[in-house]
Amino acid sequence: MNAFLDWFLASVGTIDPVLRIGLAGLAILLETSVLIGLVIPGDTVVLVAATGTQSTVEYIALILTIVVGSLIGESIGFALGHTFGPAIQHSKIGRWIGHKNWVAAERFLDHRGGWAIFISRFLPVLHSIVPLTAGIAGMHYRRFVAWTVPACALWATAYVTVGRTAAVTYEQLNQSVQFAGYIFVGIILLFIAVMALVKKSLGRYTPKDD
Repeated sequence: MNAFLDWFLASVGTIDPVLRIGLAGLAILLETSVLIGLVIPGDTVVLVAATGTQSTVEYIALILTIVVGSLIGESIGFALGHTFGPAIQHSKIGRWIGHKNWVAAERFLDHRGGWAIFISRFLPVLHSIVPLTAGIAGMHYRRFVAWTVPACALWATAYVTVGRTAAVTYEQLNQSVQFAGYIFVGIILLFIAVMALVKKSLGRYTPKDD
């Protein structure tokens, strides 16, 4: 376990910081864009990139880049919804997403308004569809941004902090604790479990089928 983590962390750490941070921002931009977000696992990319941060400057830069990438991605979804929403819904890709998911996003936005924008950042599927739906519904972009920026900031800070904390903890314990690798894995798994509970809890705020 420790040998693998030594190789993994060294590999991530040797990537140029600007490139590593830029790729993470690009990945999250694509992840939060409509449709693409249903395929690309942005949370995994951010966690991996966070393990390679070597300083406070890199840590802050990664968080800011993730926030900006998320905002750009969601803004693309919003703009597409505002301009081409109905056409996208009735396209082959729109049908692939499924009528049920479109209805869920529409009802969620209708019931929760701005809170739907905030909460959707933490929910699978909806985090890609809700920005598009907000554009279709004619929500003002300033209102959309006012709700999505704090959600993106909270999401980015949580994932980057956990990834970096796991890596730093391992590096500090590796020479003195034989099972340091398991502590690293435990931190990541605990975070994933907590996020699963958060998603389940927030999912209660989504409108249910009649």
